[in-house]
Amino acid sequence: MIELKNLSKHFETSDGAVDALRNINLTIQDGDIYGIIGMSGAGKSTLVRCINMLERPTEGDVLVNGRNMGAMSEKELREMRRKITMIFQGFNLLMQRTCLKNVMLPLRLSGVDAKTAEKKARELLALVDLPDKANSYPAQLSGGQQQRVAIARALATEPDLLLCDEATSALDPKTTHAILQLIRSINEKMGITVIVITHQMSVVQEVCKHVAILENGSVVEEGEVAEVFSNPRANATRNLIYPESSGNDSVFPEGGQRIRVIFNGAIASREPLIAKMAMDCGILASILGASTRSVSDRAYGYMLLDIPGTPEDLARAISYLSQTPDITVQVEAEYAAKEADA
Repeated sequence: MIELKNLSKHFETSDGAVDALRNINLTIQDGDIYGIIGMSGAGKSTLVRCINMLERPTEGDVLVNGRNMGAMSEKELREMRRKITMIFQGFNLLMQRTCLKNVMLPLRLSGVDAKTAEKKARELLALVDLPDKANSYPAQLSGGQQQRVAIARALATEPDLLLCDEATSALDPKTTHAILQLIRSINEKMGITVIVITHQMSVVQEVCKHVAILENGSVVEEGEVAEVFSNPRANATRNLIYPESSGNDSVFPEGGQRIRVIFNGAIASREPLIAKMAMDCGILASILGASTRSVSDRAYGYMLLDIPGTPEDLARAISYLSQTPDITVQVEAEYAAKEADA
């Protein structure tokens, strides 16, 4: 189990002090695939470097299985880091070494003899579906193949924790999907805990079980992926989940009564809710925007609706839609603010 307790990191720059992380508190259970997501500058990479103590936190603690990494000696840290490995956006392979020797490297550095290291490395290349690339050099491989070699190398020391720092950002969607499926398979087969650092919501949707949203160095929301996506509370979360609707108020009609209907499951998303509401309640809603997606084999998404008529009509629409299983209805913040001012 990984516990981050009151974790903060401050940097001094020529422009003054920068709070890269502010009072981070997270618990990541063994065997989880945990996503940490945020926009550029949110503090994601600083956080992952604090987890393995490549960056020393200014304040707070990092506990791995109850052991405080900040209190360890350099020798103890080296031993611990054998069980905490990383893969990166840039792959970080040694271009002058073959794929086999890249995977063998951490084993040889750990004192494993050449014959044993080669046998283990070949097994790992087979695990990532590259048994025929042992004697190839990284420059001869595609980006996805290079990342597979990097994953094999990361697994060489039989880690308990795999840190993925924007590991699929340089890959096309099809290759990204294949790498994420490989990470999920490794997690399931080997029981390795995985922390995925990313700015891509699609990555979290596809592979993560839990997620934390970072903004300006702070965790603004966390929980199970399905719950966070179906009922986002923080503005940062809403902007990540619904980027197509943020900042587009100018295309919507002035005034109106806007609600966001959030679908929390496949069955609910297939219901002709708007047509049924028109027939059952006589309320004709205008669809201002919509988006759906698949998370863990279930459909999630939203519709942004304009409800004409009186506040009573709005209340009836909310009541009607909220009675449907797997549906959440939110009054848009702008309209709610206007009502409060009135």
